[in-house]
Amino acid sequence: MEYRFLGRSGLKVSALSYGSWVTFGDQVDVNSAEACMKAAFDAGVNFFDNAEAYAGGESETMMGKIIKKNGWKRSDLVLSTKIFWGGDGPNDAGLSYKHIIEGTDAALKRMQTDYVDLIFCHRPDIHTPIEETVRAMDQVIRSGKAFYWGTSEWSARQIQDAYHIARRENLRPPLMEQPQYNMFHRDRVESEYKPLYSEIGLGTTIWSPLASGLLTGKYNDGIPDKSRLSLEKYQWLKEKLIDSEEGKQRLEKVKKISSVADKTGLTMPELALGWCLNNPDVSTVITGASKPEQVKQNMETMNKLDRLTEDVMKRVEEILDNKPEQKQDFRP
Repeated sequence: MEYRFLGRSGLKVSALSYGSWVTFGDQVDVNSAEACMKAAFDAGVNFFDNAEAYAGGESETMMGKIIKKNGWKRSDLVLSTKIFWGGDGPNDAGLSYKHIIEGTDAALKRMQTDYVDLIFCHRPDIHTPIEETVRAMDQVIRSGKAFYWGTSEWSARQIQDAYHIARRENLRPPLMEQPQYNMFHRDRVESEYKPLYSEIGLGTTIWSPLASGLLTGKYNDGIPDKSRLSLEKYQWLKEKLIDSEEGKQRLEKVKKISSVADKTGLTMPELALGWCLNNPDVSTVITGASKPEQVKQNMETMNKLDRLTEDVMKRVEEILDNKPEQKQDFRP
């Protein structure tokens, strides 16, 4: 396993990490979840991602039980949660001072831990002033309930505003962003956030590297039984990924990229994960799997990164044909 610094901090996270979204409490029970976490831990994963919204809090509960049962040393782990959707009450959602403090306390109780290493604002909250959110996150860190805070799916402008407010008021600034990033979702990481990597030392903990399974190649010949897209509650995702015109075009590209993977001696998931890891602005790639065999296969990517040669990457880019435009330099 390779370990990378999380942005401009001294914290190191495994290049491949493991997240519980969709699987814990939705697709797998606690025994299967434990097998997946153990496979990841044995492969050198130290970062495990969660959120109060995942399975209505059940995901955090399951992860806490698994860690306690296995007796893993807390200092060997980097745990995260995300705050925004905590319940149905009028103050159980959003990024108000009240919900951030109460949501954090509830998450820690479910995870059976005194602190998380990383805590994220799961989405921007247009109803709460950013300064209020920054002050709440600062309080969470000063109280020892988290070590670093960041954002998820915030715009570059929102992140900059939070950072400058924090610096002006001598508060803890956001350190990391958790955006979606994969072969079909590139603009924010490769273009919009580009100035933030050097200006504020932003780290990225990217999610959905396999585009909700599309980049595994398993949908090339239809939808397998018991896959995520076969579940009734994820029909909206099926319509977006497979049934839409854009989805059909992407699927054709996946079939072509699968051929490149075969010739390179990689599985399609290995190529897709390696493609993400090839970006130096990616701190860690959050993987998700419902079976330990899938976890082990994902982790094999670390042993095959040398197969992603310049020629292979160039061929993939030609098929994708979606590289974000960079700012043009008009100077001679």
